[in-house]
Amino acid sequence: MADDIVFELLHSEIINYSLEQNKSSNGKEVDLSVVEYIGFAAGYKIMERLTREWPRFKDELDTMKFICTDFWTCIYKKQIDNLRTNHQGVYVLQDNAFRFLINFSSGQQYLEYAPRYVAYTCGLIRGGLANLCINSIVTAEVQTMPSCKFHIHVQRS
Repeated sequence: MADDIVFELLHSEIINYSLEQNKSSNGKEVDLSVVEYIGFAAGYKIMERLTREWPRFKDELDTMKFICTDFWTCIYKKQIDNLRTNHQGVYVLQDNAFRFLINFSSGQQYLEYAPRYVAYTCGLIRGGLANLCINSIVTAEVQTMPSCKFHIHVQRS
C-alpha cells in the first residue's frame, strides 16, 4: 500500500515538474517529451530486471502478452484488460481502470488533461520493448475516463 502511494506521488511530481518547466519556456502546447523519456528509462530498466532469467520470447505476440501480464502487473498491480492486434505490427492494449486516471471524474471536463497522465506509461512501454530489441511508437488514447488504450506500432528494421 505504501509503495502505491509513493509511486502515485512520484508520478504526480514528474508531471508537475514538467508542466512548470513548460511554463517557464512560454510554450503554448504542453511538451511531455521529458515525462515520456523518464518513463522510457524506467521501463528499460524494469524490463531488464524482469526478464533477467527468462528465455527469449519466440515472437512479438509473446512479448506483448508478457507486457500485458507480468510487466503491467509489476507496475500497476493488475493485468491489461484487453489486447488486440492486426498481426502486422500494431497492438492495442486497453486498461479499463487506468491507475492514473481513476481519481478523475468520469465526466468529459478533465479529458483534455489525460495526455499528461499517460505520457509516462507510453514511455514505460516503449522502454520495455526497446530493452527487448523492439523499436516501437507508443501512443495513448483516452476517450472516456478512466479507460485508456495504448496503441503500439512496432517498427521493423
